[in-house]
Amino acid sequence: MPSQLVGLNQVSPDALPEDLENHLSSDALYAADPIARPSSTDQTRFQWPYLTAVVFFHLLLPLAFVPWLFSWTGLVLIPVGNYLFCSLGIGGGYHRLLTHRSYRCPKWLEHTFALLGICSLQDSPARWVMIHRLHHQYSDHQADPHSPLVNWFWGHVGWLFVQNRELSKLSTYERYARDILQDRFYRRMERNAFWVWIYAAHALLFYLVGVALGFVLTGTWQGGVQFGLSLLLYGVIFRTIFSWHVTWGVNSLAHMWGYRNYKTDDNSRNNWFFALATNGDGWHNNHHAEPRCAAHGFHRWWELDVTYLTLRVLSVLGLTWDLVPRRRHS
Repeated sequence: MPSQLVGLNQVSPDALPEDLENHLSSDALYAADPIARPSSTDQTRFQWPYLTAVVFFHLLLPLAFVPWLFSWTGLVLIPVGNYLFCSLGIGGGYHRLLTHRSYRCPKWLEHTFALLGICSLQDSPARWVMIHRLHHQYSDHQADPHSPLVNWFWGHVGWLFVQNRELSKLSTYERYARDILQDRFYRRMERNAFWVWIYAAHALLFYLVGVALGFVLTGTWQGGVQFGLSLLLYGVIFRTIFSWHVTWGVNSLAHMWGYRNYKTDDNSRNNWFFALATNGDGWHNNHHAEPRCAAHGFHRWWELDVTYLTLRVLSVLGLTWDLVPRRRHS
């Protein structure tokens, strides 16, 4: 990201645009008519870093059929890592805390959640927040960066692969992420793609810990390398792919299929599959009705929201507070 981002004006974290508050509508149910891609996209210019990373990671999927690389520990690390890095890092950190300010916490915990989110390889905190706030303002209208009303593939991942000029403008960061970039921690993440190096470091850590544990358990370096590669493959690569698709699925399929508790001016849906896979973020119609509400689930009794329950446990411990409650709708 351009170094001039450090020159953004200061703003209170609570000074979010009013038009991002909710999508409640008193009109009839939103008609999900097809829309065009954002006018600022250029389909002839690819975003090669995104395209290369996504293709490379998916090319590694056949390694799941290599018995030598399999371990039960590695397999368990997929759901455990998804909860830690995606549900807490992306859902609890990038999304509910940084984007919507759904609760407060100590700065060290905020930064910890952000680091966990970075380890999901879903972009830097500031860029993620900027895109998501833009999505909320224009949800399922042409300026929405990733509406599946263009087509499913576009809403799921296609939008990442081509240039969208609006997402690279300093003025867009100025409007949608200036509260994030007033913190030098997040500005540091933008310089020279430092956040990518954090992801690489965490992947290396998984490998080295696996090598050490494997050596202790087997007494051989071959056993160490084998276990290290297993933890790297399952605990990092496969877990990242899983976290990508469940997050992207909220952007795409949770705007196509599911039920609605609220009339909103977009096509957001509560999708139980992605709600379970993301530990709460798939209750998407609830979220679009009340973006600042800390609980995406529990608008009906069966809507399990593990991320919100985690925040509640942390509030008992004094680590989170001022969780934004659900409003009562007539």
